[in-house]
Amino acid sequence: MGKIDTGNLFWKGSESYGERKAREVRIGDRVIGGDHPILIQSMTNTKTEDVKATVEQIHRLEAAGCEIIRCAVPTMEAAEAFSQIKKEISIPLVADIHFDYRLAIAAIEHGADKIRINPGNIGSKDRIRAVVDAAKERQIPIRVGVNSGSLEKELVEKYHGVTAQGLAESALDKVKIIEDMGYDNLVISIKSSNVPMCVQAHLALADQTDHPFHVGITEAGTVFSGNIKSAVGLGIILYQGIGDTIRVSLTGDPVEEIKSAKQILKVLGLRKGGIEVVSCPTCGRTRIDLIGLANQVETMVQEFPLDLTVAVMGCVVNGPGEAKEADIGIAGGKGEGLLIKKGEIVRKVPEGELLQALREELEHWEK
Repeated sequence: MGKIDTGNLFWKGSESYGERKAREVRIGDRVIGGDHPILIQSMTNTKTEDVKATVEQIHRLEAAGCEIIRCAVPTMEAAEAFSQIKKEISIPLVADIHFDYRLAIAAIEHGADKIRINPGNIGSKDRIRAVVDAAKERQIPIRVGVNSGSLEKELVEKYHGVTAQGLAESALDKVKIIEDMGYDNLVISIKSSNVPMCVQAHLALADQTDHPFHVGITEAGTVFSGNIKSAVGLGIILYQGIGDTIRVSLTGDPVEEIKSAKQILKVLGLRKGGIEVVSCPTCGRTRIDLIGLANQVETMVQEFPLDLTVAVMGCVVNGPGEAKEADIGIAGGKGEGLLIKKGEIVRKVPEGELLQALREELEHWEK
């Protein structure tokens, strides 16, 4: 049986959340670091130049719970679009810049609340300084991004490959470049699609800087595989008390990223609010469409701003007992089911009315 090397997967002395307190950084009207909650971020996949499509997608993301949004800025037209986009959204807008320093400056001038750059891709120090000066003038934070796919050749050679140590060193080098220019309004991001490497890089860096961290597993994959990788990687990192903003990177509808990020934070006890649905696996005793019912319940409860646990159980034999820790639940039988509160049976309900019965209870739930 293979053995995972956990030697560097846990931050020394970290037994609970909140061990690492980063300095505070303001992004638009939001603040991260300090004692502030971890914020959820996503990125649009529209062409930023298409203001209408971009704003429509951001509105969908806002409704899902996105708290910071990043847009790609590959052209000057995209940078200029920030002015109009900003007027129509209510969350901070981040400009994602890869190579052209002029696009970073233009995005700042057109209202970006933060910019994301890799100084190594921007070019000369004069170009980096021009970006830093523009950010400093408007007190716009700079997110220093380091990615395993673009690690400097010298560090690859030094550590005999792409490693966590190389990523951490690269991040510190980039931060120092900007700090030496007299600016420290920074957020650090280290990304890798390799979960253990990403975790180890964050742990290696955690004690060496107090800048806030944006965390995520890059290129995680499809909604299925990406959710698993992100839940494992982010779960380990966040459990160490590391992380001030997060993104679940998925190949799919960005709204799925928000749903997953909210659930990761909630499962870890880092965010309250919203209904949690628990459901049992199907078995031979199940006499209802438990899979369909559980999915319907999960969709329906998103309408309610309640901090509850709802159980969806497949049979009336074990349902009440298994649902006793939930605030409310339903358990299916043959042609009928049970409505359960705190493990106690309230009444029997025809199978076709279970969902509506649950909805009515939630609609009249005392907050």
